[in-house]
Amino acid sequence: MNIAVDAMGGDYAPQSVVEGAALAVRECECTVLLVGDREIIQPLVDRADLPEGRILIKQASEVVRMDESPRMALTKKPDSSIRRIFELVKSGEAHAAVSAGNSGAAMLSGMYILGPLPNVDRPCIGTILPTGTGRPTIMADSGANVDCKPHNLIQFAFMGNALAKIVLGISDPRVGLISIGEEAGKGNEVVRTTYKTLKKSGLNFIGNVEGGDVFSGQAADVLVCDGFVGNVALKTGEGVLKTLGAGLKDEIKTSVLARFGYLFMRPALRKFRRRFEYDEIGGALLLGIDGIGIIAHGGANSKAIKNAILTADEFAHKKIDRRIKDEVESSADLKQSVGDKVHQVIETLKEKKMEMNLKDSREKSGMFSSED
Repeated sequence: MNIAVDAMGGDYAPQSVVEGAALAVRECECTVLLVGDREIIQPLVDRADLPEGRILIKQASEVVRMDESPRMALTKKPDSSIRRIFELVKSGEAHAAVSAGNSGAAMLSGMYILGPLPNVDRPCIGTILPTGTGRPTIMADSGANVDCKPHNLIQFAFMGNALAKIVLGISDPRVGLISIGEEAGKGNEVVRTTYKTLKKSGLNFIGNVEGGDVFSGQAADVLVCDGFVGNVALKTGEGVLKTLGAGLKDEIKTSVLARFGYLFMRPALRKFRRRFEYDEIGGALLLGIDGIGIIAHGGANSKAIKNAILTADEFAHKKIDRRIKDEVESSADLKQSVGDKVHQVIETLKEKKMEMNLKDSREKSGMFSSED
Protein backbone atom coordinates (compact mmCIF):
# COMPACT_ATOMS: atom_id res chain seq x y z
CA MET A 1 0.00 0.00 0.00
CA ASN A 2 1.08 3.59 -0.66
CA ILE A 3 0.59 5.82 2.39
CA ALA A 4 0.68 9.61 1.89
CA VAL A 5 2.12 11.32 4.99
CA ASP A 6 2.06 15.01 5.82
CA ALA A 7 5.77 15.52 6.47
CA MET A 8 5.30 19.09 7.71
CA GLY A 9 2.48 18.42 10.21
CA GLY A 10 3.03 18.09 13.95
CA ASP A 11 5.02 19.72 16.74
CA TYR A 12 8.22 17.85 15.85
CA ALA A 13 7.93 17.73 12.06
CA PRO A 14 9.61 17.04 9.77
CA GLN A 15 12.28 15.24 11.80
CA SER A 16 9.93 12.95 13.74
CA VAL A 17 7.82 12.27 10.64
CA VAL A 18 10.78 11.17 8.52
CA GLU A 19 12.13 9.01 11.36
CA GLY A 20 8.68 7.47 11.87
CA ALA A 21 8.35 6.74 8.16
CA ALA A 22 11.75 5.03 8.20
CA LEU A 23 10.66 2.84 11.12
CA ALA A 24 7.39 1.98 9.36
CA VAL A 25 8.90 0.79 6.07
CA ARG A 26 11.23 -1.48 8.02
CA GLU A 27 8.24 -3.18 9.68
CA CYS A 28 5.80 -3.47 6.77
CA GLU A 29 5.85 -3.59 3.00
CA CYS A 30 4.15 -0.24 2.46
CA THR A 31 5.60 2.66 0.49
CA VAL A 32 5.50 6.06 2.18
CA LEU A 33 4.92 9.22 0.16
CA LEU A 34 6.30 12.09 2.24
CA VAL A 35 4.58 15.33 1.28
CA GLY A 36 6.21 18.68 1.96
CA ASP A 37 9.20 20.89 1.18
CA ARG A 38 11.63 18.68 -0.74
CA GLU A 39 14.70 20.77 0.17
CA ILE A 40 14.03 20.19 3.88
CA ILE A 41 12.89 16.56 3.68
CA GLN A 42 15.48 15.11 1.26
CA PRO A 43 18.54 15.45 3.54
CA LEU A 44 16.64 13.78 6.39
CA VAL A 45 15.64 10.88 4.12
CA ASP A 46 19.19 10.52 2.81
CA ARG A 47 20.52 10.11 6.36
CA ALA A 48 17.96 7.37 7.14
CA ASP A 49 19.76 4.77 4.96
CA LEU A 50 16.60 3.12 3.57
CA PRO A 51 15.97 0.61 0.79
CA GLU A 52 15.56 2.41 -2.53
CA GLY A 53 12.00 3.29 -3.53
CA ARG A 54 10.40 2.72 -0.12
CA ILE A 55 10.12 6.42 0.72
CA LEU A 56 9.25 8.90 -2.01
CA ILE A 57 8.96 12.69 -1.68
CA LYS A 58 6.07 14.71 -3.12
CA GLN A 59 6.55 18.45 -3.25
CA ALA A 60 4.19 20.79 -1.39
CA SER A 61 5.23 24.42 -1.03
CA GLU A 62 2.90 25.48 1.81
CA VAL A 63 2.42 24.48 5.45
CA VAL A 64 -0.70 24.83 7.61
CA ARG A 65 0.25 25.93 11.12
CA MET A 66 -1.46 24.43 14.16
CA ASP A 67 -2.96 27.81 15.12
CA GLU A 68 -4.38 28.64 11.67
CA SER A 69 -8.07 28.71 10.85
CA PRO A 70 -8.82 25.43 9.00
CA ARG A 71 -11.22 27.08 6.58
CA MET A 72 -8.82 29.90 5.74
CA ALA A 73 -5.97 27.43 5.33
CA LEU A 74 -8.00 25.32 2.93
CA THR A 75 -8.85 28.28 0.66
CA LYS A 76 -5.65 30.33 0.90
CA LYS A 77 -3.09 27.51 0.85
CA PRO A 78 -4.01 25.24 -2.10
CA ASP A 79 -0.53 23.66 -2.17
CA SER A 80 -0.32 22.80 1.53
CA SER A 81 1.07 19.41 2.56
CA ILE A 82 -2.10 18.63 4.56
CA ARG A 83 -4.24 19.13 1.47
CA ARG A 84 -1.91 17.35 -0.93
CA ILE A 85 -2.02 14.05 1.00
CA PHE A 86 -5.77 13.81 0.38
CA GLU A 87 -5.33 14.77 -3.28
CA LEU A 88 -2.95 11.81 -3.63
CA VAL A 89 -5.67 9.53 -2.21
CA LYS A 90 -8.25 11.07 -4.55
CA SER A 91 -6.04 10.45 -7.60
CA GLY A 92 -5.39 6.84 -6.56
CA GLU A 93 -1.66 7.42 -6.10
CA ALA A 94 -2.05 6.70 -2.37
CA HIS A 95 -4.38 4.35 -0.50
CA ALA A 96 -4.49 6.34 2.76
CA ALA A 97 -3.45 9.70 4.21
CA VAL A 98 -1.74 10.42 7.56
CA SER A 99 -1.24 13.78 9.29
CA ALA A 100 -0.19 14.93 12.76
CA GLY A 101 -0.92 18.52 11.79
CA ASN A 102 -3.94 20.80 12.22
CA SER A 103 -6.80 18.32 12.75
CA GLY A 104 -9.48 20.80 11.68
CA ALA A 105 -7.66 21.46 8.41
CA ALA A 106 -7.26 17.71 7.89
CA MET A 107 -10.98 17.15 8.41
CA LEU A 108 -11.98 19.92 6.00
CA SER A 109 -9.42 18.82 3.40
CA GLY A 110 -10.61 15.22 3.57
CA MET A 111 -14.24 16.24 3.32
CA TYR A 112 -13.69 18.77 0.52
CA ILE A 113 -11.38 16.61 -1.61
CA LEU A 114 -12.66 13.06 -1.01
CA GLY A 115 -16.25 14.02 -0.22
CA PRO A 116 -18.50 12.93 2.65
CA LEU A 117 -20.22 9.55 2.94
CA PRO A 118 -23.94 9.31 2.12
CA ASN A 119 -26.16 10.50 5.00
CA VAL A 120 -23.20 12.29 6.61
CA ASP A 121 -22.68 16.04 6.55
CA ARG A 122 -19.78 16.29 9.05
CA PRO A 123 -16.88 13.88 9.47
CA CYS A 124 -15.56 13.17 12.95
CA ILE A 125 -12.45 11.64 14.52
CA GLY A 126 -13.03 8.08 15.68
CA THR A 127 -10.40 7.29 18.32
CA ILE A 128 -9.80 3.77 19.62
CA LEU A 129 -9.26 4.26 23.35
CA PRO A 130 -7.38 1.86 25.63
CA THR A 131 -9.34 0.94 28.76
CA GLY A 132 -8.85 -0.63 32.15
CA THR A 133 -10.39 -3.91 31.00
CA GLY A 134 -8.06 -4.25 28.01
CA ARG A 135 -11.07 -4.11 25.68
CA PRO A 136 -10.85 -0.92 23.55
CA THR A 137 -13.61 1.66 23.30
CA ILE A 138 -14.30 3.99 20.38
CA MET A 139 -14.86 7.71 20.93
CA ALA A 140 -16.57 9.77 18.24
CA ASP A 141 -15.84 12.70 18.06
CA SER A 142 -12.48 13.31 19.72
CA GLY A 143 -11.62 16.71 18.31
CA ALA A 144 -12.85 17.55 14.81
CA ASN A 145 -16.13 19.36 15.58
CA VAL A 146 -16.38 21.79 18.49
CA ASP A 147 -19.97 22.96 17.93
CA CYS A 148 -22.48 20.24 17.06
CA LYS A 149 -26.21 19.84 16.56
CA PRO A 150 -28.12 16.71 17.64
CA HIS A 151 -28.16 15.30 14.10
CA ASN A 152 -24.34 15.52 14.00
CA LEU A 153 -24.06 13.43 17.16
CA ILE A 154 -26.53 10.92 15.70
CA GLN A 155 -24.27 10.53 12.66
CA PHE A 156 -21.21 10.14 14.90
CA ALA A 157 -23.03 7.37 16.76
CA PHE A 158 -23.79 5.40 13.61
CA MET A 159 -20.24 5.81 12.23
CA GLY A 160 -18.71 4.84 15.58
CA ASN A 161 -21.02 1.82 15.67
CA ALA A 162 -19.79 0.76 12.22
CA LEU A 163 -16.14 1.19 13.26
CA ALA A 164 -16.69 -0.92 16.39
CA LYS A 165 -18.23 -3.70 14.32
CA ILE A 166 -15.39 -3.76 11.77
CA VAL A 167 -12.29 -3.04 13.88
CA LEU A 168 -13.26 -4.37 17.31
CA GLY A 169 -15.30 -7.29 15.95
CA ILE A 170 -18.36 -6.54 18.13
CA SER A 171 -21.60 -7.63 16.45
CA ASP A 172 -23.90 -5.34 18.45
CA PRO A 173 -21.82 -2.56 20.06
CA ARG A 174 -23.11 -0.77 23.15
CA VAL A 175 -23.47 2.93 22.33
CA GLY A 176 -23.30 5.52 25.11
CA LEU A 177 -23.71 9.31 25.13
CA ILE A 178 -21.21 11.27 27.26
CA SER A 179 -23.04 13.54 29.68
CA ILE A 180 -22.83 14.98 33.21
CA GLY A 181 -25.06 12.27 34.65
CA GLU A 182 -26.55 8.88 33.83
CA GLU A 183 -30.15 10.12 34.06
CA ALA A 184 -31.98 10.84 30.79
CA GLY A 185 -32.66 14.47 31.68
CA LYS A 186 -29.01 15.35 32.38
CA GLY A 187 -26.90 17.44 30.02
CA ASN A 188 -27.42 20.46 27.80
CA GLU A 189 -30.19 20.77 25.23
CA VAL A 190 -28.13 19.15 22.46
CA VAL A 191 -27.35 16.11 24.62
CA ARG A 192 -30.94 15.74 25.84
CA THR A 193 -32.31 15.92 22.29
CA THR A 194 -29.69 13.45 21.05
CA TYR A 195 -30.58 11.08 23.90
CA LYS A 196 -34.24 10.99 22.81
CA THR A 197 -33.33 10.29 19.18
CA LEU A 198 -30.78 7.58 20.00
CA LYS A 199 -33.35 5.93 22.26
CA LYS A 200 -35.61 5.47 19.20
CA SER A 201 -32.79 4.44 16.84
CA GLY A 202 -31.90 0.88 15.92
CA LEU A 203 -28.59 1.14 17.78
CA ASN A 204 -27.88 -0.70 21.02
CA PHE A 205 -28.10 2.56 22.98
CA ILE A 206 -27.41 2.11 26.69
CA GLY A 207 -27.93 5.74 27.77
CA ASN A 208 -25.66 8.40 29.23
CA VAL A 209 -22.08 7.74 30.31
CA GLU A 210 -20.32 9.94 32.87
CA GLY A 211 -16.76 11.19 32.46
CA GLY A 212 -15.42 8.88 35.15
CA ASP A 213 -16.37 5.84 33.06
CA VAL A 214 -14.77 6.95 29.77
CA PHE A 215 -11.66 4.81 30.25
CA SER A 216 -13.27 2.04 32.27
CA GLY A 217 -14.18 -0.15 29.28
CA GLN A 218 -17.28 -1.34 31.10
CA ALA A 219 -19.74 1.44 30.24
CA ALA A 220 -19.95 1.25 26.42
CA ASP A 221 -18.16 0.15 23.25
CA VAL A 222 -18.86 3.47 21.49
CA LEU A 223 -18.80 6.83 23.27
CA VAL A 224 -20.58 9.70 21.49
CA CYS A 225 -19.81 13.37 22.11
CA ASP A 226 -18.87 16.57 20.31
CA GLY A 227 -15.21 17.24 19.57
CA PHE A 228 -14.87 19.77 22.39
CA VAL A 229 -15.87 17.26 25.08
CA GLY A 230 -13.97 14.41 23.45
CA ASN A 231 -10.72 16.30 23.09
CA VAL A 232 -10.84 17.61 26.67
CA ALA A 233 -11.47 14.05 27.92
CA LEU A 234 -8.49 12.68 25.97
CA LYS A 235 -6.12 15.47 27.03
CA THR A 236 -7.25 15.13 30.65
CA GLY A 237 -6.48 11.40 30.53
CA GLU A 238 -3.01 12.11 29.10
CA GLY A 239 -2.38 14.71 31.79
CA VAL A 240 -3.36 12.34 34.59
CA LEU A 241 -1.00 9.66 33.28
CA LYS A 242 1.90 12.13 33.03
CA THR A 243 1.25 13.45 36.53
CA LEU A 244 1.12 9.94 37.99
CA GLY A 245 4.31 9.00 36.16
CA ALA A 246 6.16 12.09 37.41
CA GLY A 247 4.94 11.48 40.96
CA LEU A 248 6.08 7.87 40.84
CA LYS A 249 9.56 8.90 39.65
CA ASP A 250 9.85 11.38 42.52
CA GLU A 251 8.90 8.72 45.06
CA ILE A 252 11.45 6.28 43.61
CA LYS A 253 14.21 8.89 43.82
CA THR A 254 13.51 9.74 47.45
CA SER A 255 12.91 6.26 48.85
CA VAL A 256 15.34 3.34 48.99
CA LEU A 257 12.46 0.94 49.56
CA ALA A 258 10.62 2.32 46.54
CA ARG A 259 13.72 1.89 44.35
CA PHE A 260 14.03 -1.71 45.49
CA GLY A 261 10.35 -2.38 44.72
CA TYR A 262 10.64 -0.69 41.33
CA LEU A 263 13.16 -3.30 40.16
CA PHE A 264 10.44 -5.95 40.50
CA MET A 265 7.61 -3.75 39.22
CA ARG A 266 9.41 -2.35 36.17
CA PRO A 267 8.13 -4.95 33.62
CA ALA A 268 4.54 -4.45 34.78
CA LEU A 269 4.87 -0.66 34.71
CA ARG A 270 6.29 -0.74 31.18
CA LYS A 271 3.41 -2.93 30.06
CA PHE A 272 0.95 -0.53 31.68
CA ARG A 273 2.54 2.42 29.90
CA ARG A 274 2.40 0.68 26.51
CA ARG A 275 -1.32 0.12 26.99
CA PHE A 276 -2.19 3.78 27.52
CA GLU A 277 0.47 5.97 25.86
CA TYR A 278 -0.70 7.62 22.62
CA ASP A 279 2.56 6.83 20.81
CA GLU A 280 1.69 3.13 21.10
CA ILE A 281 -1.77 3.70 19.57
CA GLY A 282 -0.66 5.78 16.59
CA GLY A 283 -3.61 7.62 15.09
CA ALA A 284 -7.37 7.89 14.84
CA LEU A 285 -9.58 7.35 11.81
CA LEU A 286 -11.30 10.30 10.17
CA LEU A 287 -14.85 8.93 9.99
CA GLY A 288 -17.30 10.17 7.39
CA ILE A 289 -15.03 10.84 4.41
CA ASP A 290 -14.99 8.70 1.27
CA GLY A 291 -11.47 7.39 1.83
CA ILE A 292 -8.96 6.65 4.60
CA GLY A 293 -7.51 9.49 6.63
CA ILE A 294 -5.55 8.99 9.86
CA ILE A 295 -5.18 11.82 12.37
CA ALA A 296 -2.09 11.45 14.59
CA HIS A 297 -1.42 13.29 17.85
CA GLY A 298 -0.02 16.81 17.39
CA GLY A 299 2.86 15.93 19.70
CA ALA A 300 3.59 12.69 17.86
CA ASN A 301 7.15 11.37 18.13
CA SER A 302 8.73 9.02 15.60
CA LYS A 303 7.19 5.97 17.28
CA ALA A 304 3.69 7.47 17.13
CA ILE A 305 4.14 8.36 13.45
CA LYS A 306 5.34 4.83 12.73
CA ASN A 307 2.25 3.33 14.40
CA ALA A 308 -0.04 5.78 12.58
CA ILE A 309 1.42 4.65 9.25
CA LEU A 310 1.08 0.98 10.23
CA THR A 311 -2.55 1.63 11.20
CA ALA A 312 -3.19 3.31 7.84
CA ASP A 313 -1.59 0.37 6.02
CA GLU A 314 -3.73 -2.11 7.96
CA PHE A 315 -6.94 -0.17 7.33
CA ALA A 316 -6.10 0.12 3.63
CA HIS A 317 -5.58 -3.65 3.35
CA LYS A 318 -8.92 -4.23 5.09
CA LYS A 319 -10.63 -1.64 2.85
CA ILE A 320 -12.16 -0.19 5.97
CA ASP A 321 -13.47 2.89 4.15
CA ARG A 322 -15.58 0.71 1.81
CA ARG A 323 -16.92 -1.34 4.71
CA ILE A 324 -17.87 1.70 6.79
CA LYS A 325 -19.52 3.24 3.73
CA ASP A 326 -21.60 0.08 3.23
CA GLU A 327 -22.65 0.13 6.91
CA VAL A 328 -23.64 3.80 6.77
CA GLU A 329 -25.44 3.52 3.42
CA SER A 330 -27.49 0.53 4.57
CA SER A 331 -28.66 2.17 7.80
CA ALA A 332 -32.36 3.00 7.51
CA ASP A 333 -32.30 4.64 10.96
CA LEU A 334 -29.54 7.04 9.90
CA LYS A 335 -31.45 7.94 6.75
CA GLN A 336 -34.47 8.63 8.92
CA SER A 337 -32.45 10.90 11.23
CA VAL A 338 -31.17 12.83 8.21
CA GLY A 339 -34.74 13.05 6.92
CA ASP A 340 -35.88 14.37 10.31
CA LYS A 341 -33.15 17.00 10.16
CA VAL A 342 -34.26 18.15 6.69
CA HIS A 343 -37.87 18.23 7.88
CA GLN A 344 -36.88 20.36 10.89
CA VAL A 345 -34.99 22.81 8.66
CA ILE A 346 -37.99 23.11 6.31
CA GLU A 347 -40.38 23.70 9.22
CA THR A 348 -38.04 26.34 10.67
CA LEU A 349 -37.86 28.13 7.32
CA LYS A 350 -41.65 28.04 7.05
CA GLU A 351 -41.99 29.56 10.52
CA LYS A 352 -39.47 32.29 9.66
CA LYS A 353 -41.35 33.08 6.45
CA MET A 354 -44.67 33.26 8.30
CA GLU A 355 -43.15 35.62 10.87
CA MET A 356 -41.77 37.85 8.11
CA ASN A 357 -45.12 37.89 6.27
CA LEU A 358 -46.95 38.72 9.50
CA LYS A 359 -44.52 41.54 10.24
CA ASP A 360 -44.94 42.94 6.69
CA SER A 361 -48.74 42.86 6.96
CA ARG A 362 -48.66 44.64 10.32
CA GLU A 363 -46.35 47.35 9.01
CA LYS A 364 -48.60 47.91 5.98
CA SER A 365 -51.69 48.16 8.19
CA GLY A 366 -50.00 50.74 10.40
CA MET A 367 -50.13 48.58 13.55
CA PHE A 368 -46.36 48.79 13.95
CA SER A 369 -43.73 51.05 12.49
CA SER A 370 -40.64 49.69 10.75
CA GLU A 371 -38.60 50.76 13.80
CA ASP A 372 -40.77 48.52 16.02
